Amino acid sequence: MGRFLGVDPGAARIGLALSDEDARVALPCATVKRAKDDVQAARQVREVLATREDADGDGVVDALEGVVVGLPLRLDGTEGEAVRRVRRFADALGDVLAIPVHFVDERLSTVAVERTLRTLNVPKAEQRRVVDEAAAAILLQAFLDARGQETWPEADSEEVAAADEQPSAEAAARGARARSKGARRARKQR
Repeated sequence: MGRFLGVDPGAARIGLALSDEDARVALPCATVKRAKDDVQAARQVREVLATREDADGDGVVDALEGVVVGLPLRLDGTEGEAVRRVRRFADALGDVLAIPVHFVDERLSTVAVERTLRTLNVPKAEQRRVVDEAAAAILLQAFLDARGQETWPEADSEEVAAADEQPSAEAAARGARARSKGARRARKQR
């Protein structure tokens, strides 16, 4: 079984999360400052992933089975211009990584993470650094959970699964915060 990449695409930043090697748990990975061009933004994501290795020392990109992208549906469930922009980026990302793209309803996922980070008294500057990757982890975990329960449609990239963001928001926020603290410690040691 391969790994999955979770993506929370925004206009300014792209949050990334990776599943474990068994595709059971989503972990925040990185936040990428987004290029304006979709293909260039997709290449940025690939470059970040190219620096990651799994436990065997193999590249993460080669182990990816699919990409899970959050769709910013309107509150009434309809699609607007934001969804069209995300779909264009997702198409570019699927082409650059050469793997299938799945979509998950991302409504309010970022709001849930922001609320959790505030509840945990995370400083605002740190919240900005981790909110996108924590949201990506929530989206990816919703996909993995649905897939594990066999409620996910087989290989139909046009299906959008509804995500119950609340149960994983705290775990995703804590994971992103811990990753951020570890990165700061590593920079200080250099």
